[in-house]
Amino acid sequence: MTTKRLKIPPTKSTLLTLKRKVIFLELGVSLLERKKELLTRLVYERLKQYRELRNEAKTILKTAYYWLGITHTRMGSSPLQQAAIGLNTPFNIKIIPQSSIGVQYPTVTTKLLDLQPVSLMETDTSFDETRHHLADMVVILARLGESETALWRLLEEQRKTQKRVNALKYNVIPKYHSTISFIKDTLEEEDRNALFQIKVLREQNL
Repeated sequence: MTTKRLKIPPTKSTLLTLKRKVIFLELGVSLLERKKELLTRLVYERLKQYRELRNEAKTILKTAYYWLGITHTRMGSSPLQQAAIGLNTPFNIKIIPQSSIGVQYPTVTTKLLDLQPVSLMETDTSFDETRHHLADMVVILARLGESETALWRLLEEQRKTQKRVNALKYNVIPKYHSTISFIKDTLEEEDRNALFQIKVLREQNL
């Protein structure tokens, strides 16, 4: 398959401009490939972190729901719902935007607070244990959400970067090279024609 050329006039100034642009484009490819390598490294790091957090989340979720089941059995649905009404959130969550290699994703910071006291006459002893584990569950899920969001955004940027590299390497730059070769050939042909015409004129004047 023949690489298409740019539709521009075959002049010397055009040739010089194209040569400068090719140098710039090849530098861009080099930078994009470096970015892709850095993104790949970050993806593997985030993937490892995500898997660790996911396994940790499974364990904490299992423990939290275990204690919730015990509390529900001992207290019943209505008393449990009434005891939970009006309780303060036992944690603070801050979401701050972060950027890495041009990729933005949220950084989630979670701080556990002291549990709000409740009446011992209305609750079972397992109620506070359940609250502790549910708070831990929120913390780990927040961290997991941060890790998953960052991972998917890094993967998307990695895909886009690879797409740009491929477009430059296999489409744009070859098109420039093909145009440069065409202009060189055209200019050389014009030079040969000019020399031939000069030679003919000289011979006619002899």
